[in-house]
Amino acid sequence: KVDAAPGVLSDDVVALLREHKMELLARLQDALSVGAGGADLPIVPADRNQSLPLSWAQQRLWFLEQLDQAAGAAYHLSVGLRLSGRLQLAALRATLDRLVARHEVLRTRFVSEAGNPVQVIAEPDVGFALSECDVSGLGAEEREATLARILRDESAQVFDLARGPLLRAQLLRLGDDEHILLLTQHHIISDGWSMGVLVREVAALYGAYSQGQVEPLAELPLQYADYALWQRQWLQGEVLESQVEFWRTHLRGAPALLELPTDRARPAQQSYAGGRVEVQLPAALTAGLRTLGQRHGTTLFMTLLSGWSVLMARLSGQDDVVIGTPVANRQRRELEGLLGFFVNTLALRVRLDEAPSVAALLAQVKATTLAAYSHQALPFEQVVEALKPPRSLSHSPVFQVMLALNNTPKGQALSLPELTLAPVELPHATTHFDLCLFLTESEDGVVGSLEYASDLFDRAAVERIAGQFQTLLTGMVADDRQSLKELPLLTADERHRLLVEFNATDRPYPDDVLLHQLFEAQAAAQPAAVAVVYEGESLSYGELNRRANRTAHHLLALGIRPDTRVALCVERGLDMVVGLLAVLKAGGAYVPLDPSY
Repeated sequence: KVDAAPGVLSDDVVALLREHKMELLARLQDALSVGAGGADLPIVPADRNQSLPLSWAQQRLWFLEQLDQAAGAAYHLSVGLRLSGRLQLAALRATLDRLVARHEVLRTRFVSEAGNPVQVIAEPDVGFALSECDVSGLGAEEREATLARILRDESAQVFDLARGPLLRAQLLRLGDDEHILLLTQHHIISDGWSMGVLVREVAALYGAYSQGQVEPLAELPLQYADYALWQRQWLQGEVLESQVEFWRTHLRGAPALLELPTDRARPAQQSYAGGRVEVQLPAALTAGLRTLGQRHGTTLFMTLLSGWSVLMARLSGQDDVVIGTPVANRQRRELEGLLGFFVNTLALRVRLDEAPSVAALLAQVKATTLAAYSHQALPFEQVVEALKPPRSLSHSPVFQVMLALNNTPKGQALSLPELTLAPVELPHATTHFDLCLFLTESEDGVVGSLEYASDLFDRAAVERIAGQFQTLLTGMVADDRQSLKELPLLTADERHRLLVEFNATDRPYPDDVLLHQLFEAQAAAQPAAVAVVYEGESLSYGELNRRANRTAHHLLALGIRPDTRVALCVERGLDMVVGLLAVLKAGGAYVPLDPSY
């Protein structure tokens, strides 16, 4: 209820709306998803005596793991919590034990029955093994190096899906009142939303147990296995066909690969090795993007997606691009408090040839995004199955670039009795795609990171892409009527450096020395230096000078005199340079002839 005069919202109500913005957005998205949430089929507890199938998303990860073991570490989710203050280890152990008992997915493993994967759930009293490491006795420099190694090794250590457990926790003791708790899960039992639920429940349970209180969390109405079975039962027949037909139509004829300019050739098989550069859009630019969106009825995500699509099209030279974006896919209230792999990925196609201006592109992206939201229930795995794109281990199917906007601020510190929990930035060395732009709204503007496949890109190239994105968005804000082809990618300083400074090649040369004499001086100064390279063969300055001299003497013997024209008909290669210098040394003028004439 809003207890205020018509058309007026009190400060308290505004604050409340901001606090629950994500929940309200989820409700709105749910309303847009006409029939997509399966409201007509309730989720009921599954019979634990029967074989429990995997959800569609889980099944895809399971198959990926069987196909490519290198993909394992790329699908790890890690969170680090700095525990500052007096830590009660017994309360922490009780907290982790209770989490495992409370959420079946944390004690689930995945085994094969007749070639098909099924979920096997351990008993609630299985408990949890918390490993500990004390680095408090090390010097500051050695401790930092040890922590970096532990964080790196923890993220890279593979899980065994068939044996489990698929959750690990390690407690690092930095001092009497300083610890770091590392929680690592396989993506098959978790997602980004789940990590937030996990941290909140750790805080709630520890807060109660550390003070001798009873558990404060209500019993869960469902478990992830119930959702997985329900998804299989609901997503079939007319519901399935309707969803599949939308995505078939939406992606029909889309390019299978976004051919970005890379620093290295694409390897035959992805290694999932990745890097990350920080991205920050200034507060003024963020405000301008919001204003632009308000004029055209687009959300901040839609506006950013428009800019990202233009940049990808300009870099690739393709006017038809597909960008992936994750959605929480928890369209029913009873799913919000569960841990599990719910997140889905939407493949959003943007046609630049059908949008001559920024305004037209925003309208197209808005329509595309809303239509995709209303068909988000179809797992991406089913989209791939329906499209049957050419399969390759060198890149992901359907799209290779992502954009995600998180509307909630980064994790804040949580205050508990005698203890404060704060997030720890963890190292990141993997990626699933060529480029992944992860952004978050903050008081200082839009911030985030651009992940990249280090097999393809150098860090410097990705930093340029991040800068070009900001420049392009600035151009969109400045004039939404301009053509997409006119949007700038370079700042004024960059344009001047590229067009003026890089082309300022004038050099003072003596006007009484000829070209071949300058070459001879260089050959005398650095005879061993490489002068010319062609198809794996090379000549040093000394070798090139000697060969040119021999040929020049031959030409003189043939009667070449100053200004005699000498036809030079030879394929591109080392001999061409030898002949050119030889003619000049003999005093003649070379006349190049194309061998194909």
